[in-house]
Amino acid sequence: MSNKKKKKLTPAQQQYQKLAQEKEPQRAVLRNCIRAFISGGIICTIGQAIQYIFIKYFHFSEATAGNPTSAVVIIATVLLTGFGVFDHIAQWAGAGTAIPVTGFANSIASTAIEHKSEGYVLGVGGNMFKLAGSVITFGVFSAFIVGIIKITFKWLGGM
Repeated sequence: MSNKKKKKLTPAQQQYQKLAQEKEPQRAVLRNCIRAFISGGIICTIGQAIQYIFIKYFHFSEATAGNPTSAVVIIATVLLTGFGVFDHIAQWAGAGTAIPVTGFANSIASTAIEHKSEGYVLGVGGNMFKLAGSVITFGVFSAFIVGIIKITFKWLGGM
């Protein structure tokens, strides 16, 4: 809490804030970082293994194997979220499951599951992208801006 906000509190509220801060459990930062590193590495290794399978057995090139690999990882994440397994993995791994593809798939799937009781159109369809909508909008807008910059550089004779 900032010092300005602390000055506006009554003495009883300040005393409560101090007591709450003393009772708050300390976070094991190093342990959480190690868990995130290990779990993120395992997820990426699984993705690389899937990509290798597409290259070796389905004769994709390295350039074209990325899209089906992402699709398989997304489908696996959505299925694990639906069965409730991904929540347990995320509880242990913390930020390690926030790798963009798995974290994004989990956020959309869990929101869809949460709002299923409101109906498929207004519940699932209407609420599924509330959390992820800003990410999609930012990605599309950023791609548009980068495209404009690239076209401008080409037009000016660069790149």
